[in-house]
Amino acid sequence: MPPVATASRADRPTSYDLAAFPPVTGAEEEWRFTPVERLRALLGPDFHGGSVSVEVDDAGPHPSDPGSPVRVERVGRDDPRLGQTPAPSDRAGAAAWAGFAEATIITVAPGAIVGGPIRVRCRGNGASTPDAIHLAVVAGTNAQATVVLEHSGCANVAETVELQVAEGANVRVLAIHEWDEPSVHTSSHRARLAKDATLAHGVVTLGGGVVRHTADVVFAGPGGTAELLGLNLTDTGHHHEARLFVDHAAAQCTSRVTYKGALLGAGGHSVWVGDVLIRKAAVGTDTYEENRNLVLARGARADSVPNLEIETGEIRGAGHASATGRFDDEQVFYLRSRGIDLATARRLVVHAFFAELIGRLGVAEMTDHLTASVDRALDASMTPAEIPSAAHTDRSEEHARL
Repeated sequence: MPPVATASRADRPTSYDLAAFPPVTGAEEEWRFTPVERLRALLGPDFHGGSVSVEVDDAGPHPSDPGSPVRVERVGRDDPRLGQTPAPSDRAGAAAWAGFAEATIITVAPGAIVGGPIRVRCRGNGASTPDAIHLAVVAGTNAQATVVLEHSGCANVAETVELQVAEGANVRVLAIHEWDEPSVHTSSHRARLAKDATLAHGVVTLGGGVVRHTADVVFAGPGGTAELLGLNLTDTGHHHEARLFVDHAAAQCTSRVTYKGALLGAGGHSVWVGDVLIRKAAVGTDTYEENRNLVLARGARADSVPNLEIETGEIRGAGHASATGRFDDEQVFYLRSRGIDLATARRLVVHAFFAELIGRLGVAEMTDHLTASVDRALDASMTPAEIPSAAHTDRSEEHARL
């Protein structure tokens, strides 16, 4: 008999112990969209290490100096600063925790304002053996910093990213997945926001055969703000999946979730699941989540599942929206009528679809790079003749606002 899904997201078990999560069959609610066999090696317990290098760019004149506003350290599993965010909520997260041998901790001193982004480069060396990497960002009280995680090369890797955002701190994190074929990547981002903390979190997935990303954010104190943004380009045969959980456990907090995806090739599959829980104590909550998908090829599929649980009626607002569609025929006709060829019209429509979101990611140093990467993906994906018309693509939309 298949496992029974829990009635509430709050009831889902969490644990650092891999044994607390039974082997994955694919029938479970949190795995029903995932090609489990393609990432089986990353579900533990065997990790061999050494296939992914992690390097942090100097964020200041002397980042290893204890007096620097930013300190970068390599530590063992027993460092007490690890494990201070919510525990893993699925077997992939627990496996990533169990598999790493050494962690990278980036500490931003209280009150520090770091001007440029701290860049972390995760590079796969082509080995197919499963690896696990671990990164923790610890932002002190009233600190401000931006961290960019860049993933490239070819790898088979499970990743944990812990984000500890102290009272009044403002942290921006941008993860960019530009893996080569046929990389397989699971990532578990887990954030804890203290009183009046702000987190801007972005995930851009532009490559990789299978990329499954989870992000759990818990408001541990009142007055916090979280913005979660995502962008994915999913090509032929690729599976890109994002599962988000925003836990409003404290009063007067605000969250916004916006994810957009474009499916470029037949057999491409994107999945977005957004869970928001407003607990009884979370009076004054204001939350909204949305997912939009643009289908650019016949035979591509997008699954979009927004979930909203509310345990108190004393909120400012809560809602969600989800839509999947294809090119707007009127937009394409307008561009063609002005002498623009179909391939260029296609690029302009996709740019318009993503432009506002790329701007909201808020890392100016990466904007041109991301725009160019989108162009390259569009050029390499399919011929204009493959663009689906209104007769070949279904559109569905779900919207709610309280």
